[in-house]
Amino acid sequence: MTDALVIVFVKNIKLGTVKTRLAKTIGDFGAFEVYTELVKITEKATANLPIDKRIYFSDAIVDSQWPNDFKAVQKGFDLGERMCNAFKDGFRNGYKKIVLIGSDLPNINSKHIENGIEALEKNEAVFGPAQDGGYYLIGLSKLHPSIFQNKPWSQPNLLNLTLQELHNSNIKVATLDTLNDIDTYEDLIASDFYKNNQKLQEKIQQLND
Repeated sequence: MTDALVIVFVKNIKLGTVKTRLAKTIGDFGAFEVYTELVKITEKATANLPIDKRIYFSDAIVDSQWPNDFKAVQKGFDLGERMCNAFKDGFRNGYKKIVLIGSDLPNINSKHIENGIEALEKNEAVFGPAQDGGYYLIGLSKLHPSIFQNKPWSQPNLLNLTLQELHNSNIKVATLDTLNDIDTYEDLIASDFYKNNQKLQEKIQQLND
C-alpha cells in the first residue's frame, strides 16, 4: 500500500447513457464511440503510476477495464455524495493523499495526476480546473465534506464557488493546469483528440451520413 491514492470515476459505457449532451448532436452511437476512446486515454494516463488506484464505476464493475486494480461501484445520491463517499473510504483505509479524476479528458496524462499528489504535500486541497468552470481533478489530504455539499454540479460557477468557500475557511488550496473535457460537439471538434483521430472521425461520419 502507498500513502497516496488515485480514484478514477468511470461511467459504464452503455449506449444512451454516456455523453448525453454530445449525443444530442452526433447521436447515441457517436457519443458511445467518443466516450470509449476517452476511457482508453484515462486508462493509459493511470496505467504506470507508482501509487495505488481505485476505480469506481457508475453502475457495475467491468473486469476487463483496469484489470489489476481495486474496483467498486459509486455510492450516493448525487455526484457530490458519490465523490465524498469514495474519499471517506480512502481516508478510512489509511491513505494520506487522495486525488480523484473523471474519465472524459482527452489531454489528461500521468503528470497531471502526479502534480496533484505533489501539491498535497503543502496544501489540504488541489483542483484541476476545467475550461467549462468545473474541475477535472480534486485532491485532498484531509476530508472536507462541505466541498461536496450543496454545489451547482455541471454549472460554470462550480469551481469558483468551491474555491471561495475554502478560502473563507482558511483552507490552503492549489490549482493545476486547466484542461478541457468533452461535453458538447463544439468541445469535440475543437480538440486535438478528435482532429488527430482519423478513425474516430470516420466512424462518426458514417454514423451520421
